[in-house]
Amino acid sequence: MARRSRLPFLSGRSVYPGWWIVGAAMVAQFVSIGMHVFVTPLFLKPMTESLGWDRADFIVATTIGQFVMGGIGFSIGGYLDRYGARPLMLIGATVLGISTFSLGFVDELWQWLLLRGVVSTIGAALIGNLVVNVTLSKWFVEQRGRMIGIASIGLSIGGLIMPPLMSPIIENYSWEVAWRVLGLITLVLMYPSALLMRRQPEDYGLYPDGKTAEEVRQGGGRRAQQDYANSFTRREALATPQLYLLVVAFALSGAGITTVLSQGTAFLTDSDFSAGTAALMLSVYSILGAGSRVAWGYFADRSHARYLAAITFAMAFVAVLLIVVAAQTGSLAVLIAGYALFGSALSGQQPIQETIWGTYFGRRYLGQVRSVAMPISLVISASVPVLTAIYFDRAGSYEVPFLVISAFWILGAGIVLLARQPRLPARLREGEAVEERAETPT
Repeated sequence: MARRSRLPFLSGRSVYPGWWIVGAAMVAQFVSIGMHVFVTPLFLKPMTESLGWDRADFIVATTIGQFVMGGIGFSIGGYLDRYGARPLMLIGATVLGISTFSLGFVDELWQWLLLRGVVSTIGAALIGNLVVNVTLSKWFVEQRGRMIGIASIGLSIGGLIMPPLMSPIIENYSWEVAWRVLGLITLVLMYPSALLMRRQPEDYGLYPDGKTAEEVRQGGGRRAQQDYANSFTRREALATPQLYLLVVAFALSGAGITTVLSQGTAFLTDSDFSAGTAALMLSVYSILGAGSRVAWGYFADRSHARYLAAITFAMAFVAVLLIVVAAQTGSLAVLIAGYALFGSALSGQQPIQETIWGTYFGRRYLGQVRSVAMPISLVISASVPVLTAIYFDRAGSYEVPFLVISAFWILGAGIVLLARQPRLPARLREGEAVEERAETPT
């Protein structure tokens, strides 16, 4: 395997560069989700009260963003397979940082919808889960679940430290100042992280999982070789029912996650919990998530990941029921139990989901496969948060929508159990060579 170009950050070969990429992916998820998703609920009440908006006005930006995210995801998959994550993430960091800073100057609804719903979503998509997890899936095969689990700790760290950090800024200064602070943090963190990203180990004469050439000659890395050779193209993946089953199952989960995270804080404060308690629940969620992500990834590498996915779905179902009960009774203990279980469940869904996609469809064209699945999934999940907000504006309660979305996870569990690993395409079953595609290294 010829070396095509150098890795400037690789000193000798004592440190596998995939670890640098895990670290960069962790920072990217800290920013794209841990910061920009977890802190947004803190702005709901101050912005709607200050600007005279309905809650549905605020939440509809999330729905717009879901559709934008789907469109961007569909368009970047092939580029990601050919050129890697670095150029995408440099652009995304710039767009997300500047648009977030600009949210501090919003005074009209159309500005909010444009900046938050469209522009910042484009930036987040270019540094987000699709980009970093596809990259990690190319650098790791035998350790895929664990590495994605480690990288996703950045999400939990963001949820752990950002709400308590931003809440006093909003209360003591203003929501405008808080958005500007977030924009600056985004730029400072993301540029170095983006520069560390690389496309795939083969571009540098390396092997997935840090295998040496000697280990490969002795038979090591066979799973990674099969994973690459037996990869489904986008067209082949679209011909399998498993793709659509996975899309629907994780879309139902995504709808529930987005709704709880975007409106859970308002639900709690409306139920007479303090803003500090609501922010603390995001920290509880994040602490349990950070503590269990690697474990979920470890088990995903060693068992049938779809069974694990079904287990996490069932846990999320119970967790949301506990949150509703806590809102009805005012029980802090039940509330903590609900958010702790919710964090444990959702921490597993990302490494498990990415392990399923990589295992089922291979890593060679994974960007294309994931990108075509993403818009289908987001179309399904995009409407639920705004419908929840509309229901609240009319009924004054979140209880019914939260009970409905809790049922989504039970339905999703049944669907994901039906999605057994697809059969290889005919060309691979018949032993034909995988068609060579033009691939440009980073």
